[in-house]
Amino acid sequence: MTRVERWERRAEVPLLLLAVAFLVAYAWPVLDPRLPADLATMLQVAGWSVWVAFAVDFLVRIVLADTRWSYVRSHWYDLALIVLPMLRPLRLLRLLALARILNRSATSSLVGRVSTYVLGAALMSAVLAAIAVLDVEQDAAGANITTFGDALWWSATTVTTVGYGDRFPVTAAGRLIAVALMVVGIATVGAVIASITGWMVAQVDTEASREPNKSQRAE
Repeated sequence: MTRVERWERRAEVPLLLLAVAFLVAYAWPVLDPRLPADLATMLQVAGWSVWVAFAVDFLVRIVLADTRWSYVRSHWYDLALIVLPMLRPLRLLRLLALARILNRSATSSLVGRVSTYVLGAALMSAVLAAIAVLDVEQDAAGANITTFGDALWWSATTVTTVGYGDRFPVTAAGRLIAVALMVVGIATVGAVIASITGWMVAQVDTEASREPNKSQRAE
């Protein structure tokens, strides 16, 4: 196990908790815009504090890496999650940090893939997209997604690729969120089909390998 892997294992749980804390700090003002100014400021500070923690984590991993530039190039998405949200219009990208931490815990088994990527990713993406689209849509002119219920219904129909069209984003940022959620929905369906197909093929191979053994015992 490399030094980076040891650090990731130690930091995994604290970073996961921080990502959840950021989600609370981000979602609370969106769901309740009438928060007292002091509380809203405190939540904003908490959100930026979590961002600093993720930046420090990435810097530590770079220092511990054997080939630092190679590590940065191969983990460009981590760098993007840290740098891009510094711009206010891209602050929603910080929510992807939670997905990145959960990705570290994913296993290569069928159960791990289905539970982590399919159930976990689809549910988390739907909820986060609902909060994110509500954040950018609720005060927009001509918006029809103005409550969390509207946003959650929209995200559920979008991630499942149903798309009734009764709720839809009208802002550019909202439409970008919709495109990302559509991609997640398509990928989720594909992952389910691939996992089930792989499991069925493995079962057929197992049964096929048992048949010769049964024939030999019968003889």
